[in-house]
Amino acid sequence: MRRTTFDLLLSTTGLIVTLVLVVAGALLMWGYTYTNSTVTQQLTSQKIYFPAKNSPEIKAPEFAQMKQYAGQLMTNGAQAQVYANHFIANHLKAIGGGKTYSQLSAQALAQPNNTKLADTVNTLFKGTTLRSMLLNAYAFWMLGQIALVASIASFVLAGVMLVLTVFGYAHLRRAPEEQEVFTAKRREAVATR
Repeated sequence: MRRTTFDLLLSTTGLIVTLVLVVAGALLMWGYTYTNSTVTQQLTSQKIYFPAKNSPEIKAPEFAQMKQYAGQLMTNGAQAQVYANHFIANHLKAIGGGKTYSQLSAQALAQPNNTKLADTVNTLFKGTTLRSMLLNAYAFWMLGQIALVASIASFVLAGVMLVLTVFGYAHLRRAPEEQEVFTAKRREAVATR
């Protein structure tokens, strides 16, 4: 194969890979922007505020993670995750006496006249539902963060590929027309037959 043909094929492939990486980076950036803005809009509209730093609501050691966001409006997935796992989950544990909604719901079905237990089950259901919604917001937000990192990586790789492609086309102009590639291996293969 002629060296110029090989360089042209390799450089053109590099150009195609560069374009694919740019498109992938742009789509990933769009995915990040969409998820980030959607999660922010949805959480902000709920107007959930973290308790103030000196609040008795977060004084116990199990609420330590809450203090980093004390007094703030919940606006992102990281905050939603902390609120769900370190505020709601701790309260649900206290309300249910360490039992889950499923466990207490089964007990309430066995004791249909126990209104106190039914109220506890109702509270646990609402709290568990809110917790799961916040954790879904966190998961969606985290996918956006991953898309951001992948987008940056795609753009960096596209830049590297573009530089290599430019070098490939530059080498194509300097390569002698008659020069062959892989000829030594071809000659060795013919000689061993």
